Amino acid sequence: MKIDQVSDSVYVVAGTNVNWALVSDGSGVTVVDAGYPADSDALLDSVRQIGHSVTDVAAVLLTHAHLDHIGAIPALVEQVGMPVYTGAEEVRHAKREYLQQITPAAMIRQLSNARGRRWVTHTVRAIIGHIGMSVPSATVGDEAALAALPGGFALVPSPGHTSGHTAYLMPSEQVLFTGDALVTGHPLAEYVGPQVLPAVFNHDEDMTLRTARQLAAQPARVVVPGHGLPTEHDPGTPLIVHHGR
Repeated sequence: MKIDQVSDSVYVVAGTNVNWALVSDGSGVTVVDAGYPADSDALLDSVRQIGHSVTDVAAVLLTHAHLDHIGAIPALVEQVGMPVYTGAEEVRHAKREYLQQITPAAMIRQLSNARGRRWVTHTVRAIIGHIGMSVPSATVGDEAALAALPGGFALVPSPGHTSGHTAYLMPSEQVLFTGDALVTGHPLAEYVGPQVLPAVFNHDEDMTLRTARQLAAQPARVVVPGHGLPTEHDPGTPLIVHHGR
């Protein structure tokens, strides 16, 4: 686990090949995404390391309901009972009314090269025993609820990676949390920098690319992706989005 402070209130935590973020206003914390199931203890510890107790967590903002983003939610719900907000369509995905996620067959195909074998090994270790995880408490984050959270957020629809994928903008510090709609790296990616994930991860590849380019136009000075390093951005300068393989 590695914690980097990227603005006055925002801490980005690197877990098992995935990021989550902590936004603190001094009295409470908003958690953006929640890592893999194996990252649960690390996520709880990361809250303590920025000077809070776990009970200070006011809510989790979920960009999308893949296993590498929902992992610590059960632990948080058990200890805190806070709300889990996401986009309206992603609520259905989080509750597993349907599933849009890389298939076991597609994962097996990644074993054909060293990069893929490392990623598969890490992933299996991080999800073992939790493949059927869902988020039954997920609910729609309306404008007023998100604005009232520590940090204050606006929901930015960002479909493609999943049908209901949602990004979040923190206007006060011009920080954009892009989840997997716009990333800066991944163990399977050859390129480092703003990009979409490899096609095997995206429900709708064309929409994913369109969405990434739209996110790049948001009024943000810091982009916090679900994978890869946070990056500074001049809102007045177009952000070139690489179309990964």
